[in-house]
Amino acid sequence: MELSQRVKNISLSSTMEITAKADMLKASGVDVIALAAGEPDFNTPQSIIDAAFKAANEGRTKYTAASGIPELKEAIVQKMARDSHVTIASEQIIVTTGAKQALYLAFQALLNSGDEVIIPSPYWVSYTEQVKLADGVPVIVPGLEENDFKVTVEQIKQATTSKTKAMVLNSPSNPTGMIYTADELKEIGHYCLEQGIVVVSDEIYEKLVYEGAKAESIIAVVPELQNQSVIINGVSKSYAMTGWRIGYAIAEASFIKAMTSLVSHSTSNPTSVAQYAAVEALSGSQEPVETMRQAFEGRLNQTYEKLVSIPGFKCSKPHGAFYLFPNAKRAADMTGFASVTEFVTALVEEARIALIPGEGFGYPDNVRLSYATSLDNLNEALDRLNTFMEEHIK
Repeated sequence: MELSQRVKNISLSSTMEITAKADMLKASGVDVIALAAGEPDFNTPQSIIDAAFKAANEGRTKYTAASGIPELKEAIVQKMARDSHVTIASEQIIVTTGAKQALYLAFQALLNSGDEVIIPSPYWVSYTEQVKLADGVPVIVPGLEENDFKVTVEQIKQATTSKTKAMVLNSPSNPTGMIYTADELKEIGHYCLEQGIVVVSDEIYEKLVYEGAKAESIIAVVPELQNQSVIINGVSKSYAMTGWRIGYAIAEASFIKAMTSLVSHSTSNPTSVAQYAAVEALSGSQEPVETMRQAFEGRLNQTYEKLVSIPGFKCSKPHGAFYLFPNAKRAADMTGFASVTEFVTALVEEARIALIPGEGFGYPDNVRLSYATSLDNLNEALDRLNTFMEEHIK
């Protein structure tokens, strides 16, 4: 069958590709340490599992409203008031099958053919592809390493044209873990407000912050932007619920209605019992979130110090998410590889370590390393990396 041009224009997710390769090696009995996937290694907290079990036993296993159950929307309303001091209404919320679907629906509802979307790089691999799937044009603005990979208002101004429709913001960032300050968000938010640029703000890692850092929602910093933004969030990362597939979007009511129309003709509602589990996640005890956050912070501190001591790696220390994004160009050069991507492939095949090449994030000289695994795994992986460097340095 002849494939559509739409499908031909998109690229396979590099995170999925390298994870699949590592999984294949593991399945054949090879001891591979995967530092690739972006998901917590903790199990979902028991109270959340219990809530899903209770919902199933009570027969809450039928279709729900396409945009999500009222109880979960109310939990999101309360969560925004509690965590961000922002007032929203349930009509401004759509619950989706993961935050990825929320993003996809937002771009589909927002973009016409040829509309431009400013995307700071490094970027999460699906932003560019989802924009292209909506017939939009990704406009990449490089966040400089010396500025913690963050873009400035001046850079955004230079990238703005008459076709600019939206800008993607991701703080804390995947893959860098960097966080925009309130002052930086204020500058960006006011510029977008003045120019009529819609801000699509991906805040999925907001609770995973370290060393006293705080990740602000852009609509908390610039309240006037609430009707000109789409806030993307979910329960996957902070509550160790990646497989439950519950995300959500917050926007003005008419835009949410348009997103709901789209979802009603595609997937319909998110899984019913997963929605009830998410109610418990957002409304119940937040102690498990803090326990995970502290564990990640401890891993970050140890892993960062060990990584930067290995020859060929240069890395800024992040304050959020659970990734390190070191520059590995010198490491590739020292070991005789033509590119960092070739270097990463050799690490999987020889050292049995799975990292993600930065090429898919728009930064081919870097790699993404996830520390969402045990300290034993992290230490062993970095020992293998150090040994690999010692054996291959020319």
